[in-house]
Amino acid sequence: MNMGYQNILGKKSYGEFSINYRHHIVFWLVYILFNIFRWGNVHHDFVYSLKTNLLGFPIHMALAYLNIYFLMPRFVYTKKYLTYTLLLLASLYIGLLIKFNLTYYLVSTNVMPEWGGTESLTLNYAIVTMLGELYVMSFVTAIKITVDWLNESRKLHEVEKRQLTTELKFLRSQVSPHFFFNTLNNIYSLTLEKSDRAPQIVLRLSELMRYLLYSTDKPYQDLTKEIECIQNYIDLERIRFDKSLNIDMNVSGEVEGKGIAPMLLIPFVENCFKHGANKSIGEVQIKINLEVVDNILKFEVSNNIPQNTKENIMPTTEGGIGLTNVKKRLEIGYEPNDYDLSIFEEDEMFNVILKLKV
Repeated sequence: MNMGYQNILGKKSYGEFSINYRHHIVFWLVYILFNIFRWGNVHHDFVYSLKTNLLGFPIHMALAYLNIYFLMPRFVYTKKYLTYTLLLLASLYIGLLIKFNLTYYLVSTNVMPEWGGTESLTLNYAIVTMLGELYVMSFVTAIKITVDWLNESRKLHEVEKRQLTTELKFLRSQVSPHFFFNTLNNIYSLTLEKSDRAPQIVLRLSELMRYLLYSTDKPYQDLTKEIECIQNYIDLERIRFDKSLNIDMNVSGEVEGKGIAPMLLIPFVENCFKHGANKSIGEVQIKINLEVVDNILKFEVSNNIPQNTKENIMPTTEGGIGLTNVKKRLEIGYEPNDYDLSIFEEDEMFNVILKLKV
């Protein structure tokens, strides 16, 4: 918090909370006018009130600024409380002496008419005057601490936000290599077989690369483009699996004009092929249902569990980037109430249901 004291007039160092010279001027003008009318009414002598307040005004300012810009940063924030207390009392006493002598010699020898009057520096006068100065200093200090706290909170929030943004970008960057790695493996297998389908896969892959390069640099992407990406991916897998693949994909509802984090849905579809189709013997059943109703996306993906292995579809070791990545991206990119993700096995099917505000 010491950084907040580098500029005496509160020049803004970050965020949007600041105390500039205009605030200082307005505050002290309001303060002195209030006290002139207040004590003028008490004394029934506004001339006397004006004179004493004009004399006391610079002392109030000096003590307040001394406290918030020197004493507190040097001694309170460094936990030198005893030194701070002694210096504070000393500054109050010096202010008391200055105010007493200025009032006595320039205004009136009766320096405290509101308390019965006195012409000497009595203990009662000292206590009342020092408490009054302490009241002003405390009020000014409270304002400064509040502004500094708001700035510190905002700064921490911005740092947190930058960290989350950096982490989210990293997670999104993981999607592309992971996705391309699997697709290139598909192409490699077909080239070994000298298959005529390899050029078709390369063409589809180029379309996906164009999407990844030019459409995923924003926090949110059009849902229609995300659906197109899924369809391109499925087309790639259809070529590879040919007749052994049975995919039922349905899209319904108000998909136009909706936004979604790019490459958020594709890992669910990819997971069906990686841990379902790749390990199945016989026909592969994959169902994909995407529906948007009242700005809520319901995305359901299911695939039959390989009968020959019955292994865990969500690996925790190599190759488990996809679904773990999506969970993390949902946590960072969306509010907890904006999504609901369910992953479960039922009737020999592996199911994923994502409900998302779009």
